[in-house]
Amino acid sequence: MHTTIVYIYVKPENIDEFKLACEKNHRQSVLEPGNLRFDVLQLADDPGQFVLYEAYASADDAAKHKETQHYLLWQETVADWMASPRRGVSYNGLLPD
Repeated sequence: MHTTIVYIYVKPENIDEFKLACEKNHRQSVLEPGNLRFDVLQLADDPGQFVLYEAYASADDAAKHKETQHYLLWQETVADWMASPRRGVSYNGLLPD
């Protein structure tokens, strides 16, 4: 299993738009071959902070996600809404196997 945790800080005036864009991306991402999980999380005490938890069966499946139309549209749509560049951290999933 290959996972990526993406840390995102969104400008306050763009939070609602960002959530809608993430919902569209999420709905398509969970249908991708190899997708095991695609969670969108918002920090409870700071609504401008988000985490995307993406789990794919393989690193190749995760790489293919970044070539999809819905991901490219999401990336372009939300770029100017971020207060700082997003940061993705990749992990090898150990458990569950």
